[in-house]
Amino acid sequence: MPPKKTRPLTARTADRHKLYQRAVQTPEADVSFISRTFKALRARPALSLREDFCGTAHFSSAWVASNPQRTAIGVDLDESVQAWGMEHNVAPLGADSVRVKLVPGDVLHTRTPRVDVNVAFNFSFWVFKSRALLLSYFRAARRNLKRDGLFFMDMHGGTESMDTLSESKPLPGYRYVWEHKRFDIVSHDVQCAIHFEFKDGTRMNNAFTYDWRFWTLPEVLELLGQAGFSEVKCYFEGTERGTTHGNGVFSLKDRCSNDPSWIAYVVAAP
Repeated sequence: MPPKKTRPLTARTADRHKLYQRAVQTPEADVSFISRTFKALRARPALSLREDFCGTAHFSSAWVASNPQRTAIGVDLDESVQAWGMEHNVAPLGADSVRVKLVPGDVLHTRTPRVDVNVAFNFSFWVFKSRALLLSYFRAARRNLKRDGLFFMDMHGGTESMDTLSESKPLPGYRYVWEHKRFDIVSHDVQCAIHFEFKDGTRMNNAFTYDWRFWTLPEVLELLGQAGFSEVKCYFEGTERGTTHGNGVFSLKDRCSNDPSWIAYVVAAP
């Protein structure tokens, strides 16, 4: 029997969540970094995880798939996105899907069993626009952790990060476009959007939109300290030789010079 032909992607037929996961997320790399870092800092493996702002639970599913002893709890306000994730990411785990629990709720107030690792990835905590709210979230994240647990976040910045800009990258069957639509230097409010462009000329405009406060690294480190985290470490991504492109290798640094764009993991210990 001849193989089935793959239908070309178009703005009408494509699934925005699948496009996003392929373009933006690298859960296996995140799992690997957390596993190595936790083992180095705590001298034991990390097994239990809570993913705040979990969305489709792509990361939680990768976490559970990485080790038969691992469990994950995903918390998110959007039940419809969690339902999509349950069908497309959790259910395919088969019998291991029972080790993933998705909880609809506000990350500020939703209590779950304490875990080894709490994560807030994809700059999701930038949804909190005041110091008071972000401090409340960091205190909640600290409560979620076991005594020797660790809180992992990602951050980005750089000289280009406060400009209006549009950048894109090609992927099989489509092009991913990231846009900074607006940046306010007084409030640090930033509006961003993701678009997808297809080979037939169609475009999925504003597939995802973000209304954030752009938090700087010193602000985040200060608030983590106020929330009761006793030690915070920053791991910055290196660049490919002769370019400004990230190489996927993250190194612990106390000081770091600025770049047009940088990415870092922030790891906080209660």
